[in-house]
Amino acid sequence: MQTLEKTHPKLQELKTHLAEVNDIESAAALLYWDQATYMPPGGAAARGRQIATLRHISHTKFTRPAIGQLLEELRDYEANCDYSSDEASLIRIARHDYDRLVKIPPDFTAKFSQHSAECYEAWAKARPENDFNAIAPFLQQTLEYSREMANYFPGYDHIADPLIDESDYGMNTQSVRTLFADLRQQLVPIVAAISDQPLANASCLYQHFPEAEQLAFSLKVIQQLGYDFHRGRQDKTLHPFMTKFSTGDVRITTRVRENDLNEGLFSTIHETGHALYEQGIARRFEATPLAAGTSSGVHESQSRLWENLVGRSRNFWQFFYPQLQATFPSQFQQVPLETFYRAINKVKRSLVRTDADEVTYNLHVMIRFDLELDLLEGKLEVKDLPAAWNSRYNSDLGIVPSSDANGVLQDVHWYGGMVGGMFQGYTLGNLMSAQFFDAALKANKEIPQHIEQGNFDLLHDWLKQNIYQHGRKYTAAELIEQATGKPLSIDPFISYIKQKFGELYAL
Repeated sequence: MQTLEKTHPKLQELKTHLAEVNDIESAAALLYWDQATYMPPGGAAARGRQIATLRHISHTKFTRPAIGQLLEELRDYEANCDYSSDEASLIRIARHDYDRLVKIPPDFTAKFSQHSAECYEAWAKARPENDFNAIAPFLQQTLEYSREMANYFPGYDHIADPLIDESDYGMNTQSVRTLFADLRQQLVPIVAAISDQPLANASCLYQHFPEAEQLAFSLKVIQQLGYDFHRGRQDKTLHPFMTKFSTGDVRITTRVRENDLNEGLFSTIHETGHALYEQGIARRFEATPLAAGTSSGVHESQSRLWENLVGRSRNFWQFFYPQLQATFPSQFQQVPLETFYRAINKVKRSLVRTDADEVTYNLHVMIRFDLELDLLEGKLEVKDLPAAWNSRYNSDLGIVPSSDANGVLQDVHWYGGMVGGMFQGYTLGNLMSAQFFDAALKANKEIPQHIEQGNFDLLHDWLKQNIYQHGRKYTAAELIEQATGKPLSIDPFISYIKQKFGELYAL
């Protein structure tokens, strides 16, 4: 396997240390994947302890003085390298990670890892039982840990800033709020205009679709998109996710409902978007901090691009719909393509974020973002979260959850991670997806025609060349500017929404 050039002995020594840390982190990630897929419930307590042990070891190894000393000794070498070189990029990103992690005690990493594992198991039980009270004490502890994490980085303007910066470097509470306000101003009138019209008939999606046939069709689709099963696999879980243990082992998960074709199919395409990104990172970055996506937003841009701009396009289904009809003849033989296309793009105020259409989806994200800010600031108490959630859904979307399972318990994020710093990435990803796709179309006008023929290589190759291969070499802002020639903007996304749904709903 090709590696970064061994141009400096200290750099090679640094890489050796970083590879050791990477291997320990990958082992912890494998334990989490097992917990979310195959682990029997009785293993939960021990699994939390095991993950905590590995996180503590990796944290301690990464923040030991020897690595800090190496990074200092490499400053002159870094300054003499081109900014975009592999060598300078590795040193720069390693220093960024070291400077951040050295401020956090390893004991905190361990105790939070164990808590997260226990909280996930409590959520996995509480959600189907619609029992928020059972998970509330765990969420309260998560909130306290989230505040503690933020306070390891004093000097912030808002307590959420350090959490946002970790997932989406360069963004903060104010910049996200400003972006969301501009986006909301554009989206609300579109939602209102569509809501005044009759709903599209989506009944064809809610028939009986046996799980085995759904999974077989989905696997055929994502293999055609470019997902490499020699370096990946798919399994079932409660809340779909993608995980990577190496560039040669990038796994996805999904969930299937036999009375809803949307769930399994589009969850699979969504997670495949994440996996295509990770599988496309330059192999020479293996076992270094460069071998990962550059931010939460950029990662989500790829899942949303493949799920929505490709997977919900008319061109995509002109190729795949005859195959879907052959898989489910009794369900779709008498359903025209246009009816199916309108069904998968139906705009409707809904309760569940992962089921939301492209027009209303970002409103779901904004609700969560605002609620977690209120929690972090102390304006909202955990015990009052279900009522606050329902109130916001009523005011923003005009609907109220009939249960906490479809309300405050629906997303795993607060029950398997921090409160704060994650949800904004979904909307940032939506904006970036349109901007990246627009740039790809300008560079290759034949992409839509290729998609219609079931050929995704032209698009996939552009993404690999302009985004995937770079891993973490560039910040999100640098990558967007480099790939599209412009800074992040809401304009491409709004133009895409107006064009696609303007046609569907004659706006």
